[in-house]
Amino acid sequence: MRVMAAVVCSGLILVGAASAQDSMNVRCIGGCALTAFATDVAVSGEYAYVACQDSDGLAIVSIGSGEPVQVVGRVRTPDAALGLAVAGEYAYVAADNAGLRIISVLDPTTPTEVGYCDTPGRARDVDVEGEYAYVSDESSGLRVISISDPAYPVEVGHCDSVSLAQGVIVLGEHAYVVSLGGGFFVISVSDPAHPVTVGSCYASASDVAVQGRYAFVADANACLRVVRIFDPFHPVEVAHWGSGECRGVSLDDSRAFVAAASRGLRVTSVSDPAHPAEVGYYVIPGLQGASGVTAVGGYAYVAYDWRGLQIFQYYGAGVEESHEPQVTSPRLGPIIVRGVLRLSIDDCRVSNSELLDIGGRKALDLHPGANDVSGLAPGIYFVRSEPSAVSRQPSVVTKVVVTR
Repeated sequence: MRVMAAVVCSGLILVGAASAQDSMNVRCIGGCALTAFATDVAVSGEYAYVACQDSDGLAIVSIGSGEPVQVVGRVRTPDAALGLAVAGEYAYVAADNAGLRIISVLDPTTPTEVGYCDTPGRARDVDVEGEYAYVSDESSGLRVISISDPAYPVEVGHCDSVSLAQGVIVLGEHAYVVSLGGGFFVISVSDPAHPVTVGSCYASASDVAVQGRYAFVADANACLRVVRIFDPFHPVEVAHWGSGECRGVSLDDSRAFVAAASRGLRVTSVSDPAHPAEVGYYVIPGLQGASGVTAVGGYAYVAYDWRGLQIFQYYGAGVEESHEPQVTSPRLGPIIVRGVLRLSIDDCRVSNSELLDIGGRKALDLHPGANDVSGLAPGIYFVRSEPSAVSRQPSVVTKVVVTR
């Protein structure tokens, strides 16, 4: 970047609340209770879409900047919503014995079912690619459903070789399906009417995410398995990390966010896929744990059993945590200052405080007005301003990125 210095400030307004927890480099910044057990979550634009059990179907939660995190729309399904995908103005819900349900979310406050396609098994998960929805249908394997007319979806193909199919993701000409019956399957969908398994390896899993040449598998025993898929005919496991049941996985940059059944949210660095390493976690004791997760821009949106939607921030090492802070808005836009050597504290929404480096050491005293950052080495810094004991005002945590 051809500027003298650039400073990016992204602030989160936090309100402390006492609560037992165990965490590292991850903080809970908000949430929204629901009326049923949350099973899966997808994020699109200013909304999170949460699948719920007990026929509570789909809940739509506002997560936009400056808006309260709250349910703005809801639609019931004939059976439990177990998985979902959002594409365009539609949400596609895998509704257990009720098959695939297609819901218009053009107006998030009044979601409306517009079509459905029953499946022979129990619909567990769904992904959408082009004009097709791919449904993992437990004992009935992978079902391929044309959604060119959302009001009249129709099955056009299937692959029965996968038993107890759970999670599915489709990229290009291949669908990646995981099974509790003991398999990670690569299925060619170049001809959607005739999907066929081309490769497989062992797993006992409920979810899968893909990035580049690797698939990351949420396994019931190994927590996270890493499978090289460069050759789709011969997928090979190259690493596994952790232990215990894992229910969901999502990738953001070079990190895997893992929803662990009894161990909450785990964050694993996969910059070297052959050597995954835990870099953060968050556990709320006494709960059954996380079921599904979607990670976007350093935030993890988690379907967290009876707590409904929980929103977490991974911020890296170096900043002391509060006990379960809450956020007024988890998606404040960054402020970028280019071509200057001085950082305005007002721009970063902080007052008298300190600038900490990523290791938690003080790098600079900050005061109202302008502060010279020309002597700072390029890197990531954090500002944590504490309110007075009597003000009862929120703390502010600000991430500062300095580049040359």
